[in-house]
Amino acid sequence: MARATVLSLKEKKRNGQKISMLTAYDFPTARMMDEVGIDMILVGDSLGNVVLGYETTLFVTMDDMVHHTKAVTRAAKNTMVVADMPFLSFHISVEESLRNAGRLMQEAGAHAVKIEGGRERVAVVRALTESGIPVMGHIGLTPQTVHQLGGFRVQGKDVESARRLIDDAKALEEAGAFAVVLECVPAPLAKKVTQEVGIPTIGIGAGPDCDGQVLVNHDMIGLFGGHVAKFVRQYAQVGEIMKEAFKAYKEDVEKGTFPAEEHCYTIKEDVLDKLY
Repeated sequence: MARATVLSLKEKKRNGQKISMLTAYDFPTARMMDEVGIDMILVGDSLGNVVLGYETTLFVTMDDMVHHTKAVTRAAKNTMVVADMPFLSFHISVEESLRNAGRLMQEAGAHAVKIEGGRERVAVVRALTESGIPVMGHIGLTPQTVHQLGGFRVQGKDVESARRLIDDAKALEEAGAFAVVLECVPAPLAKKVTQEVGIPTIGIGAGPDCDGQVLVNHDMIGLFGGHVAKFVRQYAQVGEIMKEAFKAYKEDVEKGTFPAEEHCYTIKEDVLDKLY
């Protein structure tokens, strides 16, 4: 299977073919996604929540993103890898944004980066794309500005904010973004945005009419636990399976039934006799 590219993704949009995207933060998970043919893997700063245990994504650093992106790109032989630009890595200056995006591409091996924000990020998006770095936009609910937004709330519910979302998507496309994530956007508005732009839209909590979908894999396989957002479909309960395995292991150790004879290495009987 050929790896997805910015051109093949746009072709999928033109042909009405849906695009699949999931998050991954480690080698074995990325390898499984690669093997089943997921179009894109997002090394999201959501790793702050589901891997590192932070309450928000704001604590995730560039070093965190480089470390986890390296693990994913080692596994992704056929899948396009997009790495999140974490909080404050693209806010201070265009020059610093270029350096940080360059680290994710050159040092970590990402094929593209993702940046949260709309028209206010146009200068950065344009600078990165002109430097040969593919950029995926991200509008709607942007977790890095969750405090400014007043919490994790659906965006674009009134005329003014809906118009702003459409304008943001168009501005990102004009600046050179190859795709845009729409997060927590009413389905009819997401459909309108998808129709208004020529680049693929990737929905998360944005209805079925986006050109593709992305989910946090810990949510969709039931690994993270706790609150599950309305837009998440859980395809498995891996967390429960893991807990049962941990419990069974603990019981076997306490009873002395693990390790059993078949798990043990042995030596010739006379070896121990010759020790003394």
